[in-house]
Amino acid sequence: MKPELTLLAWSVILAIVHMLIAVHALVSTKGLMAAIGNRENLPELPGWAGRAVRANRNMAENLALFAAVVLIAAVIGKNNSMTLLGAQLFFWGRIAYAVCYLGGLKWLRTLSWVVSIAGILLILWQMM
Repeated sequence: MKPELTLLAWSVILAIVHMLIAVHALVSTKGLMAAIGNRENLPELPGWAGRAVRANRNMAENLALFAAVVLIAAVIGKNNSMTLLGAQLFFWGRIAYAVCYLGGLKWLRTLSWVVSIAGILLILWQMM
């Protein structure tokens, strides 16, 4: 398997971890019944719990873009050292993003997001 696809698989695992942290945050702040229910009219969660939910949403949005470029590159045979670097930038940038977002580190969170987006753009650039 191409290393970019392996990093995509690890990114999916990271997204699942994000989801589990967000569910834990909901249960710990609003209780089990809120998590089991339809989640209608739930107020925004405070502090780290709210950051966990927002980080989860952001991961899902960015994972869709990353998956698209990695899969397209694999299908059209455009994998090279730069697409691998792009995949590595995305994956490690997203790990840093999760840690920084949960920790409330605004500037580092933004920087790590930029690194992950640069990874996506690098892969996309290799396909053009």
